[in-house]
Amino acid sequence: MKFIHRNQPGFTLIETLVALALVSATALFFVNSLSTSSSLSASIDEDETAKNLAEYQMEYVKNQDYSTSYEPAPIPEAYGNYTANITVSAVNVRDGNIQKVTVVIAHHGINVTSLQGYKLN
Repeated sequence: MKFIHRNQPGFTLIETLVALALVSATALFFVNSLSTSSSLSASIDEDETAKNLAEYQMEYVKNQDYSTSYEPAPIPEAYGNYTANITVSAVNVRDGNIQKVTVVIAHHGINVTSLQGYKLN
């Protein structure tokens, strides 16, 4: 049986445990960063999709005949978890009628974005 003496080269148990702890902490930091960036990316994607859908709905309303209310344009199946709500309020001016149109886009029932615009009679 061979014994290791104190003056022989090599790592002690304490040195090995400290190195393992440092490697584990570094790996945990990178995994946490990856999780955070993935969550942030999904949130940005949701916001951009809602913004694009709101603009699409607003253009749809602007191309419709003047009315007191508007049904939302059909949302493509790829965006099945998104819904649109359109509200209209009259803005009376001396030279004609103006409508304030508000489009609200929700994802899974939670409002994500809103867009306001005006339509002339």
